[in-house]
Amino acid sequence: MWRVKSLDAILATAEKKSLHRSLGPVQLTLLGVGAIIGTGIFVLTAAAAQKAGPGMMWSFVIAGAVCAFAALCYSELASMVPVSGSAYTYSYAVMGELLAWMVGWALILEYAVAASAVSAGWSGYFLGLIENALGFQWPELLRQGPAWSMNGWMPVADFSHGIVNVPAIVVALAVTSLLVVGTTESATVNAALVAIKVTALTVFVALALPVLKTGNFSPFAPNGWFGPAGTTGMGIVGAAASIFFAYVGFDAVSTAAEETKNPQRNVPIGLIGSLGICTVFYLLVAAGAIGAMGAQPVLGADGSAVQPGSAAFVAACALPANKEVLVCSNEALAHVLRQINFPVIGNLLGLAANLALPSVILMMIYGQTRIFFVMARDGLLPEKLASIHPKFKTPHIVTMVTGVFVAIAAAFFPVGQLADISNSGTLFAFFMVSIAVMVLRVKDPHRPRPFKTPLLWVVAPVALIGCAVLYFNLPVEAMAVLPIWGAIGLVIYFAYGHRKSHVGRGLTEVPELAADAPAGPVPPMPGAPAPGSKEERD
Repeated sequence: MWRVKSLDAILATAEKKSLHRSLGPVQLTLLGVGAIIGTGIFVLTAAAAQKAGPGMMWSFVIAGAVCAFAALCYSELASMVPVSGSAYTYSYAVMGELLAWMVGWALILEYAVAASAVSAGWSGYFLGLIENALGFQWPELLRQGPAWSMNGWMPVADFSHGIVNVPAIVVALAVTSLLVVGTTESATVNAALVAIKVTALTVFVALALPVLKTGNFSPFAPNGWFGPAGTTGMGIVGAAASIFFAYVGFDAVSTAAEETKNPQRNVPIGLIGSLGICTVFYLLVAAGAIGAMGAQPVLGADGSAVQPGSAAFVAACALPANKEVLVCSNEALAHVLRQINFPVIGNLLGLAANLALPSVILMMIYGQTRIFFVMARDGLLPEKLASIHPKFKTPHIVTMVTGVFVAIAAAFFPVGQLADISNSGTLFAFFMVSIAVMVLRVKDPHRPRPFKTPLLWVVAPVALIGCAVLYFNLPVEAMAVLPIWGAIGLVIYFAYGHRKSHVGRGLTEVPELAADAPAGPVPPMPGAPAPGSKEERD
């Protein structure tokens, strides 16, 4: 289970087709800004405010800093192994099959649950738009799933305020259908959607900041840095663990290292530049939202701090006095504009979110299915999952399975809790990448590195510590999901993947080879048992 996939075999992929180095620092920075700005800032502002109040401005800084350190580690491996599979492939080449499986399994949690979170977030903006612009009232029990709380280590659902989030199901299944038939975004459409997102946020800042009231920033940290005693996932650091979701997407920069001129200089400029720009942008948006109408958390019936999405939180938001506060809104930014007498522009911002967010769902589900696909072609999952549709030429089985999972999660869980669960998988994957880059520096110091992480022995440990701190400041239910999910993954690995692994069977197949690579039988590695022999079966 500690066997590794040959890095030279993986790199044969890159040698199949050389990419033209054309991207400079400005193009990389803009690429990163477009990939990062999205669901998190549109959707999670209210959840962050419930955890940290106005102190969520520090949360954006903390999350952005941790992401920057992890991104620098990620970039070195991405430049060395510019093929499919992301952190899963890097871990396979460096730390062995078992840890690679765990990383791939965590990435499934990251991408699929993130798609569910975006679907639930899209639902909030969709319902706000049709109710405020069209006057149509969606049935109360079909606009959100149940509220969840923990009874010890057991989750308990409260269906009194909602049963199922129907719009979230519709958008998740619609995007899945598009992926099955092979419809993906063109570069032009993606650029237009990025422009819509950035324009919407710019208009929000321009309208909200002039009406800022300094009194709305006090008290600045009502739940402190780590939340009141006896709580988890609250306070400024708890909000940073949730807000981390708003920064994921920087891998668009790191995976472009092979197409970058002078990557040693331009990749860190693109990474730090895009993360820096997005952090400033996020701080301006947060300041506008807080200053315009305040962002104080609502309290439970007993006066205690409550988690967003919990039964106590839903009950508090149902009170007439709290119905219009920021933290209770499912479309926070549009809600702020309506409250400061810009209802039409608020509706237009809601429309912008409705147009832009499905593209994020598409890319999340796409990324999830491709991780599944690579793992199946490595033999770690049933290869039936890697089946290609005869007409559409897409991995239709794994795409449909993923889409159903995404729709179910979006239907029954609130966006904030889904984002926290997704972050648990992301933080684990980044943690492992930070280890992998240090291990590879020791094991193979002379291998060419188009990009080398600067001050690696400072940057990587800081990334490790940052990811660990944020993970342990997630809500207890989000922390619990990762080990439970991991245990399920280990059962599947030892029951199936350990025996069926191509590397374990001595096959030199390179799953990530381009589609135009010559087909043919895969030869065994020298000294490996013959396929079908007793030794091979054992």
